Amino acid sequence: MYDQTRAQQPAGQSRPPTERRTPGPEPLLPSAEREQVLQRLRHALNTFADTPHDALAEAESAYDEATAQLVSALAARRELLRAAWADQGTATAAESAEPADLTSQSDEHRNALRQYREITQRLLQL
Repeated sequence: MYDQTRAQQPAGQSRPPTERRTPGPEPLLPSAEREQVLQRLRHALNTFADTPHDALAEAESAYDEATAQLVSALAARRELLRAAWADQGTATAAESAEPADLTSQSDEHRNALRQYREITQRLLQL
């Protein structure tokens, strides 16, 4: 699609950072944690020629750290999702006094289901 504003900018000039869009969902791990693991992995790759055994040990350690951080992040995400809907499920529809409450609860459940779907699909694409 043609972007007239972008086309009128001088060559080499990009959009301001506030206008940039990040495609897709937010990363599961914070950028600082991801960067730390990536630095360790780069170090292992760069030192492989001189010390292959040590480099492999460091790469394995970086892998283990990334795996542990990912499991922790997924568990935290699950806890947040569950907390959003589990307490609401204890009240029956008959106990709800207002139809607006039912609509709000249904919307929250729908949102939680959407989030479960998105995170599960992301896991299956790994």
